[in-house]
Amino acid sequence: MISFTQLGGSLRILVLGDGGWGTSLAILLRNKGLEVCLWGAFKDNIDALAKHRENKRFLPGVKIPEGLELIYDLGNVSKEADLIVIAIPSRFLRGVLIKNKNALKALGANFISVTKGIEEASLKRMSEVILEVLGEVKIAVLSGPSIAPEVVRGAPTAVVVSSKDEGFSKEASDIFRTERFRVYTNKDVVGVELGGALKNIIAIASGISDGLGFGSNTKAAILTRGIIEMTRLGVTLGGRDETFRGLSGLGDLIATSISPEGRNHRFGQEVGKGKKPEELLKQSIVEIEGAWTSRAALMLGKKYKIEMPITQEVYSVLFENKSPLLAVNELMMREPRAE
Repeated sequence: MISFTQLGGSLRILVLGDGGWGTSLAILLRNKGLEVCLWGAFKDNIDALAKHRENKRFLPGVKIPEGLELIYDLGNVSKEADLIVIAIPSRFLRGVLIKNKNALKALGANFISVTKGIEEASLKRMSEVILEVLGEVKIAVLSGPSIAPEVVRGAPTAVVVSSKDEGFSKEASDIFRTERFRVYTNKDVVGVELGGALKNIIAIASGISDGLGFGSNTKAAILTRGIIEMTRLGVTLGGRDETFRGLSGLGDLIATSISPEGRNHRFGQEVGKGKKPEELLKQSIVEIEGAWTSRAALMLGKKYKIEMPITQEVYSVLFENKSPLLAVNELMMREPRAE
């Protein structure tokens, strides 16, 4: 198998997940001249991508470059892969890995997870799920403020990659880095992963605030107190405080909470306007990771006795039929304390 430092067309990368983010990264890597294969779970979706050379469902208006291979059957991947990029929604990750375990192991690749979430049943991070199913493979996580349509449009973007193997982090940074996509490294795998997962909850809260018609004062309060809440839980679970002030924490939180293309913020806006959360979740063609993460984060908070008032109110609005306005009022009327 070739070295990661040989960044030429011979480097073979398999991207698992044909949603907006997986497709964006596949395009970015293919445009660097790398050999890229994009896998999707459903034949109809992959056939549509191949026919139109466009992901009309998740990334409309963006051309899929020639030479980017599209597959739905991992048994048809005949060559070894150097890297497998995992962009499967958190709720489905374990099932996809179990179903395709033998095929993935046979490729002999290293892994990078770009999935942002926490598994509800086990309360594990995505890299932990991957290691549990596939064994001791080499793995890194990539996260940060990276709205998929902006990345493929070439908007300057900075993200961070983290692995217990510092050399692998640097190699992964080289693979993804372009003149418009800057990739920092960070040794804090726990913090990087949790920042990307927990920020989606706070983004929903900021969307609810916008949907209710509140202004910048309210959003600033939610984001500021939200990053403290994220950090409080993340540090308890083994992350570093400074990681949550970086790209995978504060940076990702800002982007998701202000971009009109941020799916969790957009979902929260609709909830704030009076739409039923359960109906929105059923109708959405994209995963609203923050909704499911709110349940997992709340369970972690209770397990470790970490106070998480914003997460609690988001969960209550989404799954306990609580009025969004009442949730805001109760947050505001909590017992005063020192900042």
